This record gives sequence, structure tokens and C-alpha cells, in this order.
Amino acid sequence: MMVSLPGRALASDADVQTSWRLLDYIGVDYAGAVSNGQVISSAEYGEMTEFAAQVETRLKALPEKPAKEDLLRRSATLRSAIAAKSAPAVVAEQSHLLASALLAAYPVPLAPGTPPDLNRAAKLYAENCASCHGVNGDGHGRDAAKLDPPPIAFTDKQRADQRSLFGLYQVISQGLDGTAMQSFEALPEADRWALAFYAGHFAYPDAAASEGERLWRERANIRSKYPNLAALVGTTPAALARDLGPKNAAMLTAFLRRHPDAVTARPDGSLALTRERLAESLTAYRAGDRKAAAELALSAYLDGFEPVEPVLSARDAALMARIETGMAQLRAAIGQGRPTAEVEAANRSLANLFAEAEAALAPERASGASSFLGAFGVLLREGLEALLIVVAMIAFLKKTDRPDVLGYVHGGWAVALAAGVATWFAATYFITVSGASRELTEGFGSLFAAIILLSVGIWMHGKSNAEAWQRYVKAKVSAALSRRSGWFLFLLSFVVVYREVFETILFYAALWAEGNGAAMLAGAGAAAGLLALVAWMMLRYSARLPITQFFSWSSVLIAILAVVLAGKGIAGLQEAGILGVRPLVDVPRIEILGLFPTRESVLAQVTAIVVLAAGFWFSGRSSAATE
Repeated sequence: MMVSLPGRALASDADVQTSWRLLDYIGVDYAGAVSNGQVISSAEYGEMTEFAAQVETRLKALPEKPAKEDLLRRSATLRSAIAAKSAPAVVAEQSHLLASALLAAYPVPLAPGTPPDLNRAAKLYAENCASCHGVNGDGHGRDAAKLDPPPIAFTDKQRADQRSLFGLYQVISQGLDGTAMQSFEALPEADRWALAFYAGHFAYPDAAASEGERLWRERANIRSKYPNLAALVGTTPAALARDLGPKNAAMLTAFLRRHPDAVTARPDGSLALTRERLAESLTAYRAGDRKAAAELALSAYLDGFEPVEPVLSARDAALMARIETGMAQLRAAIGQGRPTAEVEAANRSLANLFAEAEAALAPERASGASSFLGAFGVLLREGLEALLIVVAMIAFLKKTDRPDVLGYVHGGWAVALAAGVATWFAATYFITVSGASRELTEGFGSLFAAIILLSVGIWMHGKSNAEAWQRYVKAKVSAALSRRSGWFLFLLSFVVVYREVFETILFYAALWAEGNGAAMLAGAGAAAGLLALVAWMMLRYSARLPITQFFSWSSVLIAILAVVLAGKGIAGLQEAGILGVRPLVDVPRIEILGLFPTRESVLAQVTAIVVLAAGFWFSGRSSAATE
């Protein structure tokens, strides 16, 4: 899928495609016109000059966009380089860079919707192409001797390295002026793409394809270069060779041009979507559409990465944290309108991290131990926060001798568990829980709990004085714990537990899909046992504490949880795209404390601390004044 930009006239697609084809032709064939600053073929040189002039004329006719001025500047530079008889490598680089910039500014369909049928392609080639280009693509077909200039030899690897499949498709579709190459526009689009793949495979032998398959299967960083068919058909083997080396590039090209279905049949479909969205985001940003770029970058995280986050968290939590930090940096760069080079660097860095994630998520990395530890860690981490709050409420009600209100608290967490089971059932059989829904639930749930805990913590601190507590008991405890207050405790208990249950069931659903069900259940059981032990110890020892000491310690615990949840709530809303992101490079990421390296989340925690400090001071002063 290409980004659809406002104001792009469909009528301009032909000009864009033709200009791209001419630039591709210049990049490949200029070496046949000039060598060492001298014209070696007047006909070829005249053609290069004419093609460059046509490109500039067509660019001037395109709809106005911010990037158009830069395209015309690049076009003028290319014409000057050809006029000065510059080195072929210089002209090839300038033409290819201009072609890439053109498609970034004026996106047009670049790829087939589905992998081409190469069996049909062989039949089409025999019927339409072999008479000129030869059965084996060597340019020696039965009619080749009659043609001037002679037909291209597809087996010429030097030329093939410089030509993308999209370039071949364009020539097949539109023909080539000044040659016997006619347009095959009458053929269906799928057939033209099939011919492009078939013609593009001749220079890369079958023997290399098996090694290319091994590279594709074993190296995630290579797979990351081809998130979709558009990336495959738009890349030249020469460009790939600069990254992988000529030998690896030739082997990979041999494999993928014979098996384009490998690009779409990805074992890591979710991360393939992530890389696709990242590529589209960068394309939109280069074209000046910051809004589309921001939305696509957010989609890369929410729709692509979020579904695999639970498994990656269990296998490599440090890598997961680096990806979330990288995502924040990319979104911040886009939101602040940073130079394109900075956004490209952030996008490239994140793509590399996703390649590492792909390797970590490979099926062979799944094991019983990783499933056990993942299930244990997730439940312990998510359950501890809810447990501390619920147990504190239960201990408080027992201390105040109000067992009649305990039912509201127990009802809240019990309903939350039931709602969690219902959510799992619905997400498994009826609906898809999106990444945005997940982050919004966690974000708003955390903020709600944080706000409530701020007031509860300050209130408890004010009652940590013995005299103040006795006065409160005599005057207000019965009224304060009315039926209405009981429903409030029910709501608080429900929210803090459901927030954690919601997160946990999504993690467990992903872990269960790995197939190590017994190990996962064992991990969950071990974590549940440890949480039960913690709850029992808290209730047992809180009962022995003097009431003022209980309130003093509880107020500190609840204050800490409020600060933690404030940071997590803001982070959740940022990851859902509700709030912007301004990274803080010097701040560490400590999730257990709710500390995230963004200005917004840190500010939320600082605000919570200030409110708590002021509240503790005021409540303590009020208690002392009434003694």
C-alpha cells in the first residue's frame, strides 16, 4: 500500500512513471555513451541528453508540492552532469537518487498486488519476447539480427545489476522510444509484472538461488530489507550489493526473482506490517505530509508491534524497551518537523531494532523455559500493583472493624477477573483487541487509579497521628463508609484489577500461541502462589501493626503506587497516540517505577510528588493544629 497524499492528481501518474522510466534508462545506459569524459556513441549520448530534457519538462508539469523545487534542482544538476560528460558512476547515482525522490514526492503504484505467476510468465515470454531477446534471454533471438539497436541481453549481469524490476515493468508497459521495443499495455497488469520478474531472473543463475534461499531464511536483517513487494521491485541489485556485498546480493536476487511469494509468506506477519508502515511513514514525510507520516509511524507500533510485544517481552525485555524508546524518538522527530535526514536515521534505527526482534521471535527461540519465565514474570509484575492496592483496602476495612463493606472490595476484584475472562473469550473468538485499545485501557485506568490514590494517600497520612485517628473514628468513620462509599471502593477495586487483568490476558494469549502451554500454566501457577503468599503476609502483619503505624506505612506505599501509575498512565496514552512525545535522553527507563524517558511522563510523576508532598504537609499541619 502506498500513502495517498492530498492533492495528487491521478492524471500525473503517467508523467511520474514515464519520468522514472527515463531516469532508470539514463542510469543504466549512460555508460554506453560516455567514457573517461569522451563521447563513445553519439547516438547514445544524444538519447541521454534528450531523455534528461524530457524528465525536466515532465517534472515542471507535475502538481505543485513542497518537494517539487528540489526535484527540479536535481534534474538541472543531472542535465549539467550529462552536458559536462561526467563519469557514468556520477550520472547513474544522480539519476537513481532523483528517481527515488520523485516517487517519494509523487507516489504511484509500484508493485503487483500479489506475487506474479512465473509459470504463466514463461509462456508469455516464449510468445512475446523470445523471438528478439532469445529463449535464454541472451539477446540472440531469431529476429535479433534485423533490429537496430539490437535487443537487450537480459543475461548481461552488469546491466541487470543497475535495473530494478519496476524499471523492467515500465519498459514492458510503455515500450522504449527509438527502439523496436513496443508497448505491451494491452496485456493485463499481472501479466506485465510476471514478465518483468521472468526477464529479470536470467542474469542470476539457478545455482545461486538455493544459497539465496538460505540467506533469506537465516538472516532477519536481510528479510527486513523487503517488508513488501514494493520494496522488492523497487530495489536494484547494485543497491543491495552496497549493503550485503556483490555475492550475497546476487544470490538473494536469484532467489527472490524466482520466488517472490517468499516476501508475502512471512512467518512474522506482524513485523512485516510494522516495516511496511515504517517505509510508508518515511515516504510520506519526504513528501511533506507530516500528519500521514505520524499516523503511519503510530500504526507501525500499534498494529504491527503491539501483538508480538508480549512474546518479545518474555524473551528479550531489554530489546523491547529499546524498541519503545526508538518508537518515541521517531514520533518526536516527525512531530517536531525535524530535518528529513534525522527522521530517516530514526526510521532506519528502528527498522534495525525490528530486525533484531524478528530474530528473537523466531520459532526456534521458543522454549519451555522462556514460556515459564514469561508467564511467571508477566503475572507477578502485573498482579503485584493491583494486589498491593486491594490488600491495603481490605486491611483498612479490617482495622476499622467494617467487615460489612468488605463485600464491595471483594466484589470489585472478582467482577474484574470475570470481565478479564470475558475479554479473553471475546478477543479470541469475536473481536480483535487493537494496540490502541490496549494502551488506552492501561493509560486511562492507570491515571484514574493514580488520582484516587493521591487523595487516599494524603488522607491516610493525615490519620497517622493517634489523636487525629481517634477523633476521626468517633466522628466520621461510620458515615464515611456508607453504601455510596462502598460502591466507590467497588469501582476502585474493579479498575485497578481489570487494568492488570486486561494486560495479562493479552500477554498470555500470545504466549499460549507458542505451543508451550504446560510450561506457561506452570509459570502462571508459580506467580499466583507467590502473590497469594505476599497477600497473606501483608494481611497477617498489617493486623499486628498499631493503627497509626499502619496508616503511616500505608500512606507511603499508596503514594509510591500513585506516582508509578501516573507515569504509566501518561506512557500508555502516548503509546496510543493521544499525547505527544518529547524524549529525555538522560532519563533511564525503569518500568517497575513507572519511569519513562519522556518529558510528559516525568512531568506527571513530578506533579504527583509535588501534590503528595503538599498534601502530606497540609494534612500533618491540620492534625497538629487540632491537638
